Amino acid sequence: MVLSSDAGERGAASVEQAGLVALIALLMIAAVSAFAVGPPREGGRAIGATIARRMACAPRLPDACRHHPLVRAYGWPLARLTRTLAPQPTARPGPAGLPLVPVDFRYCRQPSCAVPRSGPEGLHLTTSGRRTTVYTSIDDQRRSRGYVEVSYWLYRPDLGWEKIARKATAADVAAAAGTAVLLRDDPNLVPLETLPGRDQSRFPPGERPPWRWQLQRIYPG
Repeated sequence: MVLSSDAGERGAASVEQAGLVALIALLMIAAVSAFAVGPPREGGRAIGATIARRMACAPRLPDACRHHPLVRAYGWPLARLTRTLAPQPTARPGPAGLPLVPVDFRYCRQPSCAVPRSGPEGLHLTTSGRRTTVYTSIDDQRRSRGYVEVSYWLYRPDLGWEKIARKATAADVAAAAGTAVLLRDDPNLVPLETLPGRDQSRFPPGERPPWRWQLQRIYPG
């Protein structure tokens, strides 16, 4: 029996998918085995991050994997502006007196994982190894009012949300054209408009985000 061209392509795709699943399984087994031996060092974290990024990017086009989420959400000009205007991840005292930096609410909901490391490392990581993180949203009114408003949403456990809003003109957008938009930069910036399930996330009454149900969804290509 002769297979059609379409059937042959589907068969090839199935083989590739099976190979990808097997590769991911092997990588996961290796990662679990390495972690069982001892806590990961800085080099191990970097390798783990690369593996996770490759796994997440596998079903997507290569172009989407190379760029920062800001670029996929807002495009290059506004992504550069958002990085340029980003606030420093400063610490604020929590109810128990601990200094707390903004973190990713998806992975850190307790004050204990939001305490910054001492010295310059505190701008990047907490004592629990969490990245300092700031969420973003954009209201582009350049055509109607001549400016774009970039909002930065900082979440600290037990303190809730802080909003920092900054307006920029077309000239400001142009001036930010030389800004690099890198995944390693601090703080980590996450566009709320592309965050899956953001409005369904549960928070205690004092920490409910003011942006809930207020932002238009963006589906990056």
